[in-house]
Amino acid sequence: MSCPLSKICGGCSYRDMDISSYHQLKQHNFNKIITSITDSNFKICDPIFIEDGCRRRATLTFEYKKKKLILGFNQESSHKIIDINHCPLLTPAINNTLSSIRKLLEMICSEGWNEKKGKKIIAHNITNGDVFMCEADNGLDIVLEYNEDITLFHRMAISEIVQSTTNVIRISHRRTPFSNTETIIEKAKPYIKIGKYDVYIPAGTFLQPSREGQQSLSNLVMQYMKNSKGQIADLFCGVGTFSYLLADIPNVQITAIDSSETLLKGFQSSVNYNKITNIKTINKNLFKYPLDSEELKSFSAILFDPPRAGARAVCQELANSDYKPEIVVAISCNPSTFVNDANILIGGGYKLIEITMVDQFIYSNHSELVAFFTK
Repeated sequence: MSCPLSKICGGCSYRDMDISSYHQLKQHNFNKIITSITDSNFKICDPIFIEDGCRRRATLTFEYKKKKLILGFNQESSHKIIDINHCPLLTPAINNTLSSIRKLLEMICSEGWNEKKGKKIIAHNITNGDVFMCEADNGLDIVLEYNEDITLFHRMAISEIVQSTTNVIRISHRRTPFSNTETIIEKAKPYIKIGKYDVYIPAGTFLQPSREGQQSLSNLVMQYMKNSKGQIADLFCGVGTFSYLLADIPNVQITAIDSSETLLKGFQSSVNYNKITNIKTINKNLFKYPLDSEELKSFSAILFDPPRAGARAVCQELANSDYKPEIVVAISCNPSTFVNDANILIGGGYKLIEITMVDQFIYSNHSELVAFFTK
């Protein structure tokens, strides 16, 4: 799908290419990166390409100047905001709600207020911030981020928009990315379907960018791990995207580990709600404190899905451990850091069997992958 902003917006470097040429280029660039893996005797499986218009989560930036609101994405290699009313990457539900979000931000930004502190009068107004939009299976979950408190007027404006917009089910606010998130209004708890479970998600949570991408990754994970027995470790587990599926394998116990207390709290609540008895969650910073040799003895299989920085510390422990789990499945959103992780595992006695590119980030330079290692 064409887009008039494709040459200036930072999200779609290759949108002007025909789809066949784009697929060839994406696979070529991916293959070029993974040729740096030391052992070349592995299978490169057919790539999986996710279609346009499937992105179910997005972060938009806004700015309010001279009584005009700009809402959109950053220009490539710039802090300048490209104003948008529609993005072909996004799902129809998100695109259809952009006008309502724009109206809400205009209401919030246009209304300044004064605060009295002692003898001083301090003027406040909202001039910039971010909007996090996520399409859950039952509606849109939105987080407004700007570095001011929520006023009564803001709450009234938010309530008005939510009540008049049928597909928005929750709006929350936080001052900074690291602040506590306050739910302002919630018509229903947002959830996504993972396997047979309804999984309720915290505000602003990380999810796979698309349902279709999540399903593709899940299918590959289950293909490699469906015959596992005993203990399985799900590292960097997030909301439990893969743990719920793994827990349905007969005769397994899942240990799900992540550094985010917020994600794990929601994950554990969902596990309890769904009465799943074979998932245990652990709060741990795997970059600083990866599973050591003694801990690894418990596991027959390891799954890891780290941030873009990769899982170097985890892989070093796996490589150096006297006990090596039989199966390692790696998911990566950064093929370059994956190459480093793969070389560590191979140097430590693992064999890379096959690798699959999953193109969740259509028309961009980014690729995701799933790789299967055995001892």
